[in-house]
Amino acid sequence: MTVYRRVAQLKTAEDFRAHLASLNITIPFDDVLYHGPEAPLAQPWEVEGVRIGNRFAILPMEGWDGTRDGRPSELTRRRWQRFGASGAKLIWGGEAVAVRHDGRANPHQLLLHDDTLADLANLRETLLAEHHQRYGRTDDLLVGLQLTHSGRFACPNDWDRREPVLLYHHPLLDRKFGVPADWPVLSDDDVARLVDDFVQAAKRSYKAGFAFVDIKHCHGYLGHEFLSAVDRPGRYGGSFDNRTRFLREVVAGIRAEAPRLAIAVRVSAADWLPYRAGPDGRGEPEPWNDQRHTASPLSYPYAFGGDGTGLGIDLTEPRAFLDLLDKLGIRLVCISAGSPYYNPHLQRPALFPPSDGYLPPEDPLVGVARQLAIAADLKHHRPSLTIVGSGYSYLQEWLPHVAQAVVRNGDVDFVGLGRLALSYPELPADVLAGRPLDRKRLCRTFSDCTTAPRNGLVSGCYPLDPFYRGLPQAQILAQVKNRNAAK
Repeated sequence: MTVYRRVAQLKTAEDFRAHLASLNITIPFDDVLYHGPEAPLAQPWEVEGVRIGNRFAILPMEGWDGTRDGRPSELTRRRWQRFGASGAKLIWGGEAVAVRHDGRANPHQLLLHDDTLADLANLRETLLAEHHQRYGRTDDLLVGLQLTHSGRFACPNDWDRREPVLLYHHPLLDRKFGVPADWPVLSDDDVARLVDDFVQAAKRSYKAGFAFVDIKHCHGYLGHEFLSAVDRPGRYGGSFDNRTRFLREVVAGIRAEAPRLAIAVRVSAADWLPYRAGPDGRGEPEPWNDQRHTASPLSYPYAFGGDGTGLGIDLTEPRAFLDLLDKLGIRLVCISAGSPYYNPHLQRPALFPPSDGYLPPEDPLVGVARQLAIAADLKHHRPSLTIVGSGYSYLQEWLPHVAQAVVRNGDVDFVGLGRLALSYPELPADVLAGRPLDRKRLCRTFSDCTTAPRNGLVSGCYPLDPFYRGLPQAQILAQVKNRNAAK
């Protein structure tokens, strides 16, 4: 079985570069890190009328720890408080918030309606207060909220019972996740009502004080599924124009109802075939031979940003998508890839899989390089857009060196931190101040933050955060992992 070298074993910049060369990949890298007001990562960036104070962003990280009626819990508030303490000046949503009950990814996902509006406003204030206490100002801080409907991955009532909301029947994903052939699909009228739900949630976000909303188009959720609805008939499927109609209608509604609210989009700009664990546990693509596509039964049409093989990238449509965002006046774009449900190695490179995952089919640094290249391509295609990159956590000790290089090169405008912000939220502040990294808090991609919610537990960094390590759920998680290891 292939054993990949751990990043922590790459002790010097020469080791890191040599390892990249052995993998035949390129990752931008600066040997010397700068700090102080002239440092690349400390440079302000102006967008949506705000001069954002530095080039770090915190990406949405759900805790699966809200209340049954969609309000934040003390665990939620702790996480947002730590995001405020991070020193990052762009907060991309804190976490995904469902626009209606049937769109929740789990029964404890935050839900935005009139009864929870004040709770979301207080959550934002918690973040602002912590940031102000640490850094003395918030006028250079931009905080948004990610709005979502979980689509085929909706699980609103029970942890272990999916209640999918489909745009079309996907021949592989339906089989993989047990969707019956006669399960209903949203009608065009249903989609029109969903558009209004997003618009109303955006209005509430504005009332709660958020500067922007992200209309989520990533990771296999409903917004992302619109982009691959090539077989869907009617107004919202088939052509690129139809597959982006949902976004255009949501944007038009927000502009009419909340004209001062900025709009952002996080998009999976590339996707592949779903993966499964092979005989040795390592990921392999699901077999594909769909006779409905008789002209080319081996062509895989459901990957937005895919090249038709199911295992390659073609950014023609993602570039057109950014052109559309530019035309719509959307300036904030976060670039991701794939889905945590069916090809997580593409979406979040990691050495250790979650309980329902598979061993990495490639060195995770290959996945990091792929995401960096996608973001750079799209940034250079549309330099007028503010681009936030993803996929940096696996870089660990070398993250600051890569972050500085990609910003200095103009490959992205902001470096987005996801999983790493759970274990080590203050990394941006330490990097900007020139302090040594706290290596004991660096995310090593153990995937407990995913294994826990996959098994009905709250998400958090159980290995590295003493707070989560001391919760009763930590013992349950250890038992789950032991059972999985014994299989």
